[in-house]
Amino acid sequence: MARYIGPKSKIARKFGEPIFGPDKVLSKKNYAPGMHGNNRRRKSSEYGIMLAEKQKAKYTYGVLERQFRNLFEKADSSHGITGEVLLQLLESRLDNIVYRLGIAPTRAAARQLVSHCHIVVDGKVCNVASRHIKPGQIVGVRERSKSLEVIENSLAGINHSKYSWLEWDESAKAGKFLNVPERAEIPENIKEQLIVELYSK
Repeated sequence: MARYIGPKSKIARKFGEPIFGPDKVLSKKNYAPGMHGNNRRRKSSEYGIMLAEKQKAKYTYGVLERQFRNLFEKADSSHGITGEVLLQLLESRLDNIVYRLGIAPTRAAARQLVSHCHIVVDGKVCNVASRHIKPGQIVGVRERSKSLEVIENSLAGINHSKYSWLEWDESAKAGKFLNVPERAEIPENIKEQLIVELYSK
């Protein structure tokens, strides 16, 4: 399966949430996409509800099925609550941190900046969007990329104190990953326990 590159509003309407970011308008239509989207729909099965929650998490973080499964297995084998650890692993990805720091307006844009070598980790260029950042590491914009219009526009007016686990240095255009966020600090509306139950079947 390739990464989804279709209309994001269609996916957002499917889940009824602006899963690609609050800055993305959901839609004026408050029902699911498709010619029958406005009709009364059948009640989803228990399995269907769990599957939808997993799909929502995958689309939100832009992760493919195999990547997501690997992350779940890593979370399942670690200490702590599996669902919470899964979200913490997703939040620790380089592309997500670039997005959270405001360097990019969306996670998709963050992945592109990383893959095009505009991002550095501890001063070294990194083009692996799925790299997991550890507490204490610094993620920033490459020196020659600091004047890029897309980055300047994204950083304009950003509230860098929004996430307590990140510390932003405006002069260096870099942010420090202070600690792995607690579940209560992660703003995504994801019911991770349903994902755990799905994979446990």
